[in-house]
Amino acid sequence: MNDLRFTTDAVQAGRAPAATLAERLAAMQAADAVELLNELELADSIGIISEMPRDHAVLILDQPELHSAAAIIGALPVPVAQELLDAMSADRVTDLFHEFDAGTRSRLVPGLGRDTKLALRKLLRYPPHTAGSLMTTEFVSVPADWSVAQTLQHIREVERSRETVYAIYVIDPATKILLRAVALRRLITSGPDVSIMSVGRDVAPVTVAPLTDQEDVARLFRKHDLLAVPVVNDGNQIIGIVTVDDVIDAMTQEMTEDTLKFGGMEALHKPYMQIGFLHMIRKRAGWLGVLFLSEMLTASAMQHFEGELEKAVVLTLFIPLIMSSGGNSGSQATSLLIRALALQELRLKDWWRVALREIPTGLVLGSFLGFIGVVRIIAWQMTGLYDYGQHWPLIAATVGTALIGIVTFGSLAGSMLPFILQKTGFDPASASAPFVATLVDVTGLVIYFSIALVILSGTLL
Repeated sequence: MNDLRFTTDAVQAGRAPAATLAERLAAMQAADAVELLNELELADSIGIISEMPRDHAVLILDQPELHSAAAIIGALPVPVAQELLDAMSADRVTDLFHEFDAGTRSRLVPGLGRDTKLALRKLLRYPPHTAGSLMTTEFVSVPADWSVAQTLQHIREVERSRETVYAIYVIDPATKILLRAVALRRLITSGPDVSIMSVGRDVAPVTVAPLTDQEDVARLFRKHDLLAVPVVNDGNQIIGIVTVDDVIDAMTQEMTEDTLKFGGMEALHKPYMQIGFLHMIRKRAGWLGVLFLSEMLTASAMQHFEGELEKAVVLTLFIPLIMSSGGNSGSQATSLLIRALALQELRLKDWWRVALREIPTGLVLGSFLGFIGVVRIIAWQMTGLYDYGQHWPLIAATVGTALIGIVTFGSLAGSMLPFILQKTGFDPASASAPFVATLVDVTGLVIYFSIALVILSGTLL
């Protein structure tokens, strides 16, 4: 690997020809080769792929982790690009066509093979993030009247052109209806003259519809420990399969998008260093603007209590403590609920159960933080580190009580927000930590000063 890293650096510096690295990358694991290609400039990657043997180039371009695959293929001579696309898996070609501009599509489509065109026509019609958009049409299916020997011979003939051969799908010869899924392990341990229908368990295979959401597909894989799941139409005829590696890639991308949303920005669809400056600004400015406008409500709340602040300036010392505690408790609750909703551990109808759980949780957590806050004020007062004045016991009581109220409100608000977003048709992950913190900041100030008015009325206020 160190030698290859040196060679990559040499290519970047213009000291080594692309053919040198192409030869070495062809002897590597595809994933390792992709990592090195991702570090190179686009022009260097194009040159390397051009010099590489076709079967190795296909293997590398088939990897979803290759960031610039669409750009590489689009820059290659049209006959070369068409040859590579015809040799790649159908689902990967579909993903690349989603990235191509109209001009690139029009240049490449006419010369593609018949099978590739049919697969594209079928797969491009399904919306993103569905089983149809993830599936491949390259699977092994055999008629129900075949024997084990016939099936194994068929697998030997088509193995190189199929996404996976670990599952063989048995269909009715007349109606093409899916009857059974047979594992390759059961097939190779059965006698050659045995009917394929007698191999494996006599149970209906797990299937999904083409419009099934990819998160629901992922749950099926986890529930049934699947390597692939067939996608069937309304007539229960198999039209494709979704493999476990495609599900992992899709869920990794979705988790990345959810993480960015939870951090308070739009999803990015390219690596950080490949995103243009203006594009990055657009992705981040919108959320920051919304959050800034929301934070203006905090200033409005403080202006409303301006008189109280002038009379008891000491209260301002605890505003950051109060606001951050409420925001933190709200963010914790939101994180827990987003995960529970994503895993379908909870449904919308369970909101009241969550509320009944979060209220006592917030009270206990708020009491815990309030106790720490009161102890801190007492310690500073008694040791002389700071003098809170003659009414310091009341200030301590105000801070402790306010923390109980704000943390309880933060826990309740943070747990209810994902339910509200899902009910209104939004992604619960949009309940970002900054958004929850902003919501709790404003209400936290109102709670804090309202409690201060009750406890300190007649003394400091």
